[in-house]
Amino acid sequence: MKGLILALAFTLVGGQKQDLEPVFHMGKTYLYSYESIIVHGSPDRSLAMAGVRLTSQVEISRVSHSDHLLQSCFCSQIGSPKLEEHNGFWPTDPFIPSSRLSETIAACLSQPFKFEYTEGRVGSIFAPGGCPILCINLVRGILNMMQITIKKSQNVYELQEAGIEGICQTRYVIQDDSKNNRATISKSKDLTDCQEKAVENLGMAYIRPCPTCPLKEKNIKGTVTFIYQMKYGDSGASLTSAMSDQVYQISPFNEPNGAAVVEARQQLSLVDVKRSPISAPTSQLHNQGNLHYNFSGELPQMPIPLVRIKNPDLQLTETLRQLVQNNEKGATKEASAKFLQMIQLFRVATLDQIESLWLQFVNELPYRPWFLSAICAAGTTDTFRFLKQKIHDEKLSIWEAAATLPLAFHFVTPNKQTLEIASTFLTCPQIQKIVLHRIIVYLGYGSIVNKYCAQAVLCPNEPLQPLHHLATEATNKGDAKDMSLALKAIGNAGEPASIKRILKFLPTFSSAAASLPNRIHADALLALRKIARKDPVKVREITLQVFMDSTLAPNVRMVACVVLFETKPALPTVAALASSLLTEPSLQVASFAYSHMKTLAAGRIPQLYKLSAACNVAIKLLGPRLDRLSYRYSKVIQISDYSSQYQAGAIWRVYLMNSPSTMFPSDIITKVRGYYANTATDIIEVAFRSQSLIQLIRKQNIPFAEYETYKTLKELGKLLLGWKELPPEDPLISAYIKILGQDIAFVDVDKDAIQQMMMSLTGSSNWQPVVKKVVEEVQRGISGRWALPVMVGEMRHIVPTIVGLPLELGLCGAVVAQAAADVDVKVSPPVSENFRPSQLWEAKVDIHADIRPKAYFHTIAMMGINTQYFQSGLEFRAEFSANTTMKFDARINMKEKNLKIETLPCHQEAELAAVRSEVYAISRNMEEEDSEKKSQLLPKGEIPSISDHLLQSKEGSSRPGSWKQSSILNVISKGYQQGSEEAHHNSAGRRFYSRRFCRKFESLGCSTCLSIKSRNSAFLRNTYLHKLFGEFEAKIILKPVRTDADIEKIQLEVQAGSKAASKIIEVSSSGSKEEGEASPYEDIQVKLKKILGIENVFTAANKTRRRTKRINREYKNADTGLWAEPSASHLSSSSSSSAASSADGKEPGKHHRTNEIRQSGKKHGSKSSSRSSSGSSASSKACSSSSQDHSGDRHCSGDSEYSNQQANTPVYQFLFKPADEQDPGGEILNISISSSSSSASDEGLSRATSQPKFLGDSKPPILAAVLRAIHRNKQPTGLQLVLYTDTQPKRWRIQMFGSSITGPSRWKLCADASVINYRRVSGSLKWGKDCQDYHIATRIATGQFAAYPAMQMKLEWLKVPSIIRTTARWLYSVLPGAAYVLGFSQRQQLGPSHQATLVMALTSPRTCDIVFKLPELTIYDTAIRLPLPVPSHPGIPISTLPSSDWKVFSQATLSIIGSLKGHCTVFQNKITTFNGVQFNYSMPANCYHVLVQDCSPELKFLVMVKRLKESANLKAINVRLASHEVDMYVSNGLIQLKINGVQAPRDLPYTSNSAASMLISSEKKGLALKAPDYGIDKLYYDGHRIEIQAAFWMAGKTCGICGKYDAEVEREYQTPGGYLAKDAVSFGHSWIISEDPCAGACKLQHKFVKSEKPVSFEKTATKCFSVEPVLRCVKGCSATQTVPISVGFHCVPADSALSLDGQPRLDQKSEDVVSSVSAHTACSCQQQGCQA
Repeated sequence: MKGLILALAFTLVGGQKQDLEPVFHMGKTYLYSYESIIVHGSPDRSLAMAGVRLTSQVEISRVSHSDHLLQSCFCSQIGSPKLEEHNGFWPTDPFIPSSRLSETIAACLSQPFKFEYTEGRVGSIFAPGGCPILCINLVRGILNMMQITIKKSQNVYELQEAGIEGICQTRYVIQDDSKNNRATISKSKDLTDCQEKAVENLGMAYIRPCPTCPLKEKNIKGTVTFIYQMKYGDSGASLTSAMSDQVYQISPFNEPNGAAVVEARQQLSLVDVKRSPISAPTSQLHNQGNLHYNFSGELPQMPIPLVRIKNPDLQLTETLRQLVQNNEKGATKEASAKFLQMIQLFRVATLDQIESLWLQFVNELPYRPWFLSAICAAGTTDTFRFLKQKIHDEKLSIWEAAATLPLAFHFVTPNKQTLEIASTFLTCPQIQKIVLHRIIVYLGYGSIVNKYCAQAVLCPNEPLQPLHHLATEATNKGDAKDMSLALKAIGNAGEPASIKRILKFLPTFSSAAASLPNRIHADALLALRKIARKDPVKVREITLQVFMDSTLAPNVRMVACVVLFETKPALPTVAALASSLLTEPSLQVASFAYSHMKTLAAGRIPQLYKLSAACNVAIKLLGPRLDRLSYRYSKVIQISDYSSQYQAGAIWRVYLMNSPSTMFPSDIITKVRGYYANTATDIIEVAFRSQSLIQLIRKQNIPFAEYETYKTLKELGKLLLGWKELPPEDPLISAYIKILGQDIAFVDVDKDAIQQMMMSLTGSSNWQPVVKKVVEEVQRGISGRWALPVMVGEMRHIVPTIVGLPLELGLCGAVVAQAAADVDVKVSPPVSENFRPSQLWEAKVDIHADIRPKAYFHTIAMMGINTQYFQSGLEFRAEFSANTTMKFDARINMKEKNLKIETLPCHQEAELAAVRSEVYAISRNMEEEDSEKKSQLLPKGEIPSISDHLLQSKEGSSRPGSWKQSSILNVISKGYQQGSEEAHHNSAGRRFYSRRFCRKFESLGCSTCLSIKSRNSAFLRNTYLHKLFGEFEAKIILKPVRTDADIEKIQLEVQAGSKAASKIIEVSSSGSKEEGEASPYEDIQVKLKKILGIENVFTAANKTRRRTKRINREYKNADTGLWAEPSASHLSSSSSSSAASSADGKEPGKHHRTNEIRQSGKKHGSKSSSRSSSGSSASSKACSSSSQDHSGDRHCSGDSEYSNQQANTPVYQFLFKPADEQDPGGEILNISISSSSSSASDEGLSRATSQPKFLGDSKPPILAAVLRAIHRNKQPTGLQLVLYTDTQPKRWRIQMFGSSITGPSRWKLCADASVINYRRVSGSLKWGKDCQDYHIATRIATGQFAAYPAMQMKLEWLKVPSIIRTTARWLYSVLPGAAYVLGFSQRQQLGPSHQATLVMALTSPRTCDIVFKLPELTIYDTAIRLPLPVPSHPGIPISTLPSSDWKVFSQATLSIIGSLKGHCTVFQNKITTFNGVQFNYSMPANCYHVLVQDCSPELKFLVMVKRLKESANLKAINVRLASHEVDMYVSNGLIQLKINGVQAPRDLPYTSNSAASMLISSEKKGLALKAPDYGIDKLYYDGHRIEIQAAFWMAGKTCGICGKYDAEVEREYQTPGGYLAKDAVSFGHSWIISEDPCAGACKLQHKFVKSEKPVSFEKTATKCFSVEPVLRCVKGCSATQTVPISVGFHCVPADSALSLDGQPRLDQKSEDVVSSVSAHTACSCQQQGCQA
């Protein structure tokens, strides 16, 4: 055993691993050769690349036990590093040395550096003072190769290792060659899995990363590998060589095959070991930290071309002068580039230099906008301080400050210094006195705090103190505007430390906040949204409590719901919220929360997957009741899309928050949020809030409080226990806008401001001087030049490479908008002292205008090395420019109704708009500023020239995956000719594309062209990135066209009124005096008809009308394809059309494809059942196709009943029957899908749109317009247009004719539209030779679809131009996909080949069916919800509806508006409230009930009703309005009317003389009262039936038996005290008005009662009293009729002193038990004690 142990010990000693940490011995110098390369480009080596190579020699010597000296030198000959640049194609283009830049770098690298090195790990690094950061980082890159962590007990292991990239997960693999005393060490790092990662993000403070998203969604991925060769011996291990390779893959569009690559390599090889050590440095070395990369040196350099900064103040002066000069010359491209350079210079300028430049240009107005905009964009501490000083000194105007402040706060770099400066803005007196500036500053300060705290782990409280102080001060003063400002600024800051301040504004947590306006409560909740990103648990707890607090206003609770879901709650919280909706008393809140959960459940955003799943489960807990609520209730609407392939998407969400007191949303919030990779950004959010705006529309200044009704209602309130009028609401408009999640502006317009605006617009007595002043200002003219430069954004993502150089992904953009205007206006006669606005209708206005607007947008994106010394990488440039010139003279003759505009023709080519982009491989260095190296990614090639004549080509192919590519797109392109120039060129692996579309206007001497050129690398890989690699240009050009005679000017003249005809004659006669003289109307008519060529048009129409039926029949029998152009063979014989149909690839027997496409998960069962139940009652002639041949004929089997078939018939097989063609025995079921089924309607459409009546035979034109070109020695050329109208009681028609003003041309345009009767509207458009070349017709008709009223829109085309066919083909290709996304079903079936039909059938007031038929596709859906109810009576034939005249269309609109109003009906014992709740209630006789009254503070009206004792069905009403008391009752079988106690005369109508009108008139069998100014649109009474229609602005302001008119049906039975009655009877009893028992006929009164049933709690005897009064007969009367009701009781111990004596306020007690008691409804009074 001892021997075994000894042998094992020797084995362990012999197998012990050799120490592999590199060892550098004292007194020796180790000489290494070093080489590093970085290249940027595409994985495809065929594209251009850019790169940098650095070679040098490295000497390492140990000067102490832990310190080493490192000195870099280049060979022995030069002694300095060598930097080389590569720009071009690898490997044909070599690296080119940059000697001057090498010398610059050598100046710092040749100095000695010292570093700590222990057991293979690098510690602190020491460098000489003043050494550039770039050089220190290059040294870090070298030393990073020497970072080795050895574990002696393992050969394969993982650990967290520090490096230049940060602390990253590293895997080691050691291979030991003990025979040769060598070892190979390999290590690799995943650069996406790092702690304390070295990364710098600029301009991305508002982009939120997703910490839970998987790494695969990252669009930047990187890895690095190291291989070390070690040689060891007795004296230790030495590093003989080291190699590293780093790869970054950057995919902007998250495409696996579409990625750019950055590759960095290093090699360190041992060359020699010298005996002599490096001499110790004489200068002092400073500690520069460890291996972790330092970014500070690279940040000032923007991703723009390098600017060598020598003298910033002189360079700024020169740049600013060049910039303004370029702008004045119109060189916006150069001005934009100079503007970005000036921003770069401002970032390195000192405060004194900025001040000096300001003093130099302060008085030169063209320089100020450029200067101030660049100052804001620079964002440094000095520029921010400078701006603060200028505002304090009032050197900026109000509008200059308002424009610069938001930009300055947005772009400033957040640090302690800028925070201190920003806090001084808050106390600046010049800021405080201007409200707009104050709002901007506070909101901007909150944003700076947010960006500053985002950089710190724990944000200090000091920056938040100014905002908290503002909130406290506003609360103490009761200033609602400052409260809102403080809350929005706190919301911008988004710090959890502000939660306690916010809770003070929420009534749930602070009783003092109950008196604050609801909008303050909502603002407090919205301030929690950004805080929720840092502390979601706390915010979730707060918002859930607020949402559950039913005492708060509904809109406040809905805002709490929005914020709650922003915290992304888990399933338990969402389920708890959903369960609370089952008992939610407010349907507004329930509808909103349910709608919000439903939209979230349907989302596909990965970052919301867990929330979507939770909502999907939660909504299943709720029934479909909430889903059926109308748009009268609050909703959330969402449109979203997300591409999993590209990890990008967006959400557009609209929150519609309705108020019980309004019919329309009182709060609307809409926002757009974008998602990209694993980030999210709130792009924009806009909100609008309104309150009581309807008061502004109503008639004002009505003294309701002075009328008798107001006093009566005040007294009545004392009789109704607990009744209180609603609190007053002042009109208010509030709005805010958020950009990138930050409030940047908001406005609160209160009652006073609104009234001032309304008075100035409508009711002001001084509006005439205002108009006069405006006219005088206009006459002075406008002249000037304006420029607005703005840097729209700068985003930079920087990570280190192993070489020590920064890899940057940068993007910056600038926009320059400028305008020059010179407008001169003259009004004749001139404005006099006694000016009246009516004089303008007789004035002549001459305008001379020269306006030149221009805009230029410039974007630069860079991927590569970006330092202050050199740049190398890929650069993307994109620009958009728009440029136009509007130079014209206009004369307006108001009296003659004449407008004439003249302008010059285009004499030279002008570019109106252009978009260009290009990608280059660039190499720049500061020492050789003028020798920029730039290579196009694709090898340069010539774009082939294109001839000037138009090329003709055919397109007969479709992209893969097209839903019907073989049988549709071929026939679409049949006979299609492109009006464009196109060229494709593939050669030597390069692809060019060029296309030009032109449209000539020879009569005007100009043409417009769209030119597109593209050259990219998509032929290598079909990805978006490869499509971007290359060049692209698209531009719109306006250029002159050569004509026979020169054009002097272009003139547009419009003449309205009686002189329209003479204007056309005057133009055609070319100014001939004889023809221009006045003539009788007949002569003018004949001349005008001859000039327009009307005779030719109608002659040609008569000739072709005989062919129309035959053409239509041939189109029906031969399927010529979708939007195919008819050829001569089609029009001549049916056999050729049949051949063409077969040539299109359609096979016999393929006409009836029954495959349908339905959206997955869509529920069709309910829709089918509704269709079945409705369709079973209809009967028709059925036409079955037992045999179908290729021509599409069908065979009918005669008349039969098809109720069973119709019940199961798909909706698309029903046939629309127009109202004027309905026949009870006609067919309504279209079993056959042949195209011949609609031949009759097609011919009817042709007849309707081809009426040969010319309105000019009986009517003069009402409008004439002439567009002409005036030539020097030739008659004018151009176009003329004439408009005719004919209005009759049952018919309305309009005709428009356009033609050339030159005689020989027969090209014409004819448009005809008419309303034939109330059931049909038709129109047609024809153009070409005598209006016969092209023809489009349309018809809109009402009718019947199955058993439902419906409307049909039909479009028919015989022949259309190629551009329309191209557009239609594109629409046809995207329509199936769009229909699928929207949830529509689809069916492929043949129909009329030149017709499209849309049928909308109203199946209920809130649902409709839609069938959209195209030639070869049918799209349909059933039971689609409508946003508003449409009054209809399903099942009633349309022919039975009243057919007064065509105004039924406008009447339908009025019916929809009327449906928004509240309707309350009382008929016999059935009552229907304003909210649509129906209940039965038998009124006690002779007792007045409050049917409806105004419960607002105005107390405008009261309507009371009572049942007459003579009959159970007869009612009497009493109406109180203003000073009027109106009684309507039945006596002796006749309706009686009393006004103020006096019998009204029989000669109705009766009209009041008060400030607010009242009208009483006879209607049907009763009386109608209308008082719209009081809120009663109509009250109808006939003794048995009472109908009240309240104005929609009375919503939420009524009370009584008719309800509150607030859509809250769950709270309909509210008593006067707000108590919710248990049943309808007790609800009706609560609104009975008690009378004097001796003077009135009603002997009932309200009394609290004691429960007669013994009740005990926990074996303790109690007595219980009702919390609501119960009807009882008055003293001295006994009950003859009773009814049981349910009442709540409050219980106290039996020995309690509480009793009914003195009628205590038991309604304020809690409800302990519910019990049934008897309420008296009729009394017998034989012993009533009344004094005589």
